[in-house]
Parts: sequence; C-alpha cells; structure tokens
Amino acid sequence: MHNYPTIADAAGRRLGEEEESAVLRVLRSGHLWRVDGAEVVALEREFAAFTGSAHAVAAATGSGVIHAAVAALDLEPGDEIVMPPITDAGSLVGALAQGLVPVFADVDPVTGCLTAESVREVLGARTRAVMVVHLFGGAADVEGIVALCRPHGIRVVEDCAQAYLTRTPGGALAGTVGDIGCFSLQQSKHITTGDGGLLVTDDAELARRAALFTDKGWPRDTGERTHLFLGLNYRMNELTAAVARVQLGKVASVVEDRRAIAEAWSTAIAAPGVTVPHHTGHSYWLYPIVVDAATAGFDNRRLAELVNGTGLGASAGYLQRPLYANPVIAQRRTFGASGWPLTLSDRGAPHCPAAERLIGETLVTVSINENFTPDDVRASTESLRWAIAEAGSTRG
Repeated sequence: MHNYPTIADAAGRRLGEEEESAVLRVLRSGHLWRVDGAEVVALEREFAAFTGSAHAVAAATGSGVIHAAVAALDLEPGDEIVMPPITDAGSLVGALAQGLVPVFADVDPVTGCLTAESVREVLGARTRAVMVVHLFGGAADVEGIVALCRPHGIRVVEDCAQAYLTRTPGGALAGTVGDIGCFSLQQSKHITTGDGGLLVTDDAELARRAALFTDKGWPRDTGERTHLFLGLNYRMNELTAAVARVQLGKVASVVEDRRAIAEAWSTAIAAPGVTVPHHTGHSYWLYPIVVDAATAGFDNRRLAELVNGTGLGASAGYLQRPLYANPVIAQRRTFGASGWPLTLSDRGAPHCPAAERLIGETLVTVSINENFTPDDVRASTESLRWAIAEAGSTRG
C-alpha cells in the first residue's frame, strides 16, 4: 500500500516559515483581536482584490461566514431558501438559525450541483434565496440560476468552500456571479488556517450588514456602543488573518498542481460507464468519479473499496445520506421540541432522486493533494486504473 500526503498533517499542507513569521509578527505585537487590528482588515482588502470584488468580510469559520451572508439578506422567518441535498451542514445551519425554511432541489446527476431547471421546479411564493454550492471544486450553472432568480428578486448566495479559483460555465470566478460568495479556510480546504471564512460581494449594503452581524451588530466605526440588530460574535482573530494572508499567496499554485494531477488521472482511467471530470475550470477539492453500474459492471461502493485498499482515500457517495435525511431536518431537531422554523412550511418531505442515486450508487470521491510527488502521481494513476479494471472484472 502506497502512503500519500493528506490534509491531516504537514505532509499535505503548504505551511512553512512564512506562516511562522506571520504568527510571530502578531504575537510580538501583543494585539491578537481584530478590533483596531491590522491583519484582518488587510486580509479583507487583499481577498476582495483576489476575487475582483468590491468588498470582503472575514469570519471565524466557514459556516459562520455563510451564516453572516444569509443574515445579511435580512429575510423574514418562514421565507424559503433553496439548496442542494449534497453539501455540508454548514450550508444549512445558518439558514435555520435565521428562521428560514430550506427547500431541497435535485442536482445534476454528474456534477452533484443545482441546475437552473431543478431550482425552477421548487420555486414557490415564499422563495427568497438560493444557496448554490460549487461541489468538490466543480462549478454549478450559477449564471443560469442567477438569470432565473434575479427577475423575481430572489437572492443567490454561492457556497465556494470547496471552490477556490473555480471557473463557472460562463468563465467567471466562482463566488462573483451571485449576490454573495462564501469561502472556507477549514483544515481540509485548498488553503487553511484551521478554521476561518471569507465572503465577497459587490453590494456595499450586504457587506455592511454581514460585517455587523459578525460583531453583535455593533457599529464600532461610529464610536457608539450600540447593537443595531441581532448579531453573533463570529470575529476572526489577528493570528488567523495573518496566516490566511500568507496562504492566499499560495492558492494559485495549489490549484494548478491539483489540476495537473487530475488531468493525469482523467486521461488514464476513462472507461465505459465511468465518467471523470475533464473541464479546465475545476479546482479539485476532491476528485469525483461517477459510475453507471449497468455499463461499468460495478457500483460506487465496490470501486471505493478497491481504491481505499491501494492507500488512496476514497468515499462512496461522499455523504452517508442526503442532507434532508439527517435528524435535524427529518425529525425537526432544531429549537427544543418546537421544530421551528420547519413548522412554518407546508411542503411535503423532500425527494431528490438524482442526489439519492449519486450517494447510494454512482458517486465516488477520491482524495487529491497538491503535495503529491511524481512517484505519488504515478502510483495513484496506476492504482485508479487497476481499481476500475478489477471492479469491472468481477461483473456479475
């Protein structure tokens, strides 16, 4: 079994002397929180420039920055937000906390992302927002979704936690097409500070509300100690921001190296009934393979088992179940026994056949890492090719 670098330790992370120096700079300053600090403000300015956006807002976690984005929309309890069922709960929990009702739309059977058509099918009188998740580093058709939503005044938030430098079908940078784009700095992401998040927007009012929300609704820049609306403390600290500023300078090389590895894999392992990504805009947080069992002769669980046996990390389905099948939604475990805000909706139980098939039968995600050596790339390519051939040889 081959040993590969992973995101769990230094072998698979690009953390070095530059980050150490940044941390020491902040420690020696004695000023570690963001209020009146220099690092978070600089990070927000640099990240806005990085994405070509007018504004950026930092938060303590990726889930926190999504919550801030949803809160910035200032919607009413019982308003609906459309989202995909294949995503981390971080896409969901902020909406529930704001009293919004999640409505789950089905996904493209290959990308696992929302489509304009699947969103159209679930729009209702209370739909006020759509959470578009760019899954695994591959882009959803966010241009099509925005074109659908904008005439109805429906806001679009892009969850780009897995999608640094991902390009959309229209060629835009993921996170810059909708009203707000959200990024994560959690341990497993393309760049990391352990935890952390950033959002970008061209709307000054949304940026202002998001920033206030991360600091208890406190407008510190006015010199008044007051709280303009209900907010939380999601402030990023100066140590995190200092590391993030260094990491930001490395993200382009991280994505470039992942794309080169993925291209080697895609060229080598194409087979009947096996769909692999080839599009240049993908940033490969994970490498997705979609299997048609009727043609390939095996399902996702068989392939994942074989890939895992080679030392590569692989998951059948990515999630164990669609997001709506977890107790928080299925059993309405939200605020005590109230079930609120899910009780504000009279929609029936969600059912997304394409998403359920991806999880249960067709999707395999393979871990990929920018620090793979040439030997790692060769070994992993051979292992994937072998696993697909071996799975197919046991047909029937």
